[in-house]
Amino acid sequence: MAVETESAQAQPHREKASRLRGKFSAVFLAAAMAAVVSACTASSVLTPRPDVDVGTTTATISGGGLQNLVPSNPYMTTAAYPRVDLPEAQANVMPENEVACRRELSRLGVSYRDLAPINDGGACRIDYPVEVSSLSGDITMKPAATLTCQMALTFARWTRNELAPAARTRYLSGIRTIRQGSSYSCRRIAGTSVASEHSKGNALDVMAIELNNGREIDVRRPGLFAFRQRGLLNTVRAEGCDYFTTVLGPGYNADHADHFHFDIKYRRNGYRACR
Repeated sequence: MAVETESAQAQPHREKASRLRGKFSAVFLAAAMAAVVSACTASSVLTPRPDVDVGTTTATISGGGLQNLVPSNPYMTTAAYPRVDLPEAQANVMPENEVACRRELSRLGVSYRDLAPINDGGACRIDYPVEVSSLSGDITMKPAATLTCQMALTFARWTRNELAPAARTRYLSGIRTIRQGSSYSCRRIAGTSVASEHSKGNALDVMAIELNNGREIDVRRPGLFAFRQRGLLNTVRAEGCDYFTTVLGPGYNADHADHFHFDIKYRRNGYRACR
C-alpha cells in the first residue's frame, strides 16, 4: 500500500514536467522557424546593404560631375537598387552605322584604333571615338587625332580626293605629314556659351602640311609672291566646303589666323560656313 501511495503522489509531478518540456520545445521550434523565414524574405534580397548601396556611393562622388558617369562604368547610377548584370554582348554592341564607317576607313587605308567612350559632361562626349594616326597614302597625322568616325572619314576622303592631288599638282610631291593643332577638346566657341564642335569630336584644326620633298606649307597667310602656296590654300578652303559644313581659316578672324578649322556641324537649313 505504501508503494502505491508514493506512485500516486509522484504522477502529477511527472505530468507537469512533461507539459513544461513540450511548451519549451514548441517555443524553440517557433523561434527557429521565424529565423529561417526572416532570412528568406523579399526585403533582405531587394534592400542592398549600405556598403553596396549604389545610390549612396554615387551621391558622395567628388569632381567633375558628369565626367564621372561614363558609359564604361554603367553601375554608377542614382537609383538605390541591386545591380543587375546584363550579358556582355548586349552592353558592347556597336551600331551598324559605326561599323560601316569603320569598314570604309579601312577601305581607304586609314590607320586608327577604337577608344573608350568619352564623357566629360554636357556636350563634351563621343560615344564611339576613334584615334587616327595616318591617312591613305601613308600620310601621318601628328599628333594622332581623336574624332568621331564620321569626322575621320570625311577628313580622309577630302585629303585623298582634294588635298593630296592639289599638292602633287603644285609641288610635284606627295604629302608626308598633316600637323593638327586640335581634335577632340571640351570647350566652347570663343566669346560664346555654345559648345564647340571640337567638344563632340566633329572638328579638326590643321596647322601645317609637310610634303615628301621636305617642304613645309604653313597655313598662315602666305607672302605676296607665294603663288603656289596661295593656290594650295585657296584650294583647301574652296574644295573643303564640298565635304565639311564649316571651313574657317586665315583672314576670317584672329582666332583662325594660323590654322584651318574643319567641322561637320549639323545645321537644319543646310547652310555651310566657308570663310
